[in-house]
Amino acid sequence: MNKRILLVEDEVNVVSFIKKGLTEEGFEVSVALDGNTGVDMALKNNYDLIILDIMLPDKNGITVCKEIREVKTLVPILFLTALNTSDNIAHGLNSGADDYLVKPFKFIELLARINALLRRVSSQVKGDEVTSNNIYTIANLVVNDDAKTVERSDQTITLTATEYRLLLTLIKNKGKVLSRVELLESAWDINFNMGTNVVDVYINYLRKKIDSKFDQKLIHTVVGMGYVIKES
Repeated sequence: MNKRILLVEDEVNVVSFIKKGLTEEGFEVSVALDGNTGVDMALKNNYDLIILDIMLPDKNGITVCKEIREVKTLVPILFLTALNTSDNIAHGLNSGADDYLVKPFKFIELLARINALLRRVSSQVKGDEVTSNNIYTIANLVVNDDAKTVERSDQTITLTATEYRLLLTLIKNKGKVLSRVELLESAWDINFNMGTNVVDVYINYLRKKIDSKFDQKLIHTVVGMGYVIKES
């Protein structure tokens, strides 16, 4: 069955360009031309991936993403943005997106991003390379990679798909300092512009969800080297 993609974009030329290319690649593409319609379609239908422009009529992409994430936490969301600054990109990722692509872009790059996100989701759903005892713990944090759940002190912690992959990489290597490049290679299948500090952004997201409510901090920065999860 063809993968279903929802494209939320108001620029007709961009819609035509993306839909034509993805259809030729075997994807089934649905289109929403404004934010309200995008939210409605995303919540009423099951899509394998959502491509979401930030600048939209009625409701901007940041708001659309947040509303989708309140209901659907795992569907990959790829932002399209003309705002190529670290703050704007970080704001987009913070709303729940898994990746971003700056306009203008080449179709081959868009396709690579889409395939990378779909591979990640497929791996999670099918449980590739997962054993029945794939449960990781450190202090009072428990990550169950079979059930894809995270708990700390018996409190359920809800993570986005990207946040989960990053945490899983850290906890599988607990006590080991991982560089930003190593974390990028593990949590993402693509090369990012390191100037956007995407790893730092996501580490901050994890800290807010994993550490902020607890006295014992588990995620640590090793200046000039990277990050490590360990009992302090």
